[in-house]
Amino acid sequence: MTPLALLAALFPLDHLGHYIHWGWVYISDANAIVVALMIITFVVALFAPFPGRSRRKESR
Repeated sequence: MTPLALLAALFPLDHLGHYIHWGWVYISDANAIVVALMIITFVVALFAPFPGRSRRKESR
């Protein structure tokens, strides 16, 4: 059995998806998780220091 088949076996795929309905927003749970992960990645990228930033300060 392939690793992908093992992963698919963990989640039941024979039913309708779950949706979040909040006001006019209607989004599936899977898409909401992807959007949340993208926002978290963006926020971390804003506050994470650049790799060469400390070396540039020392050389000045």
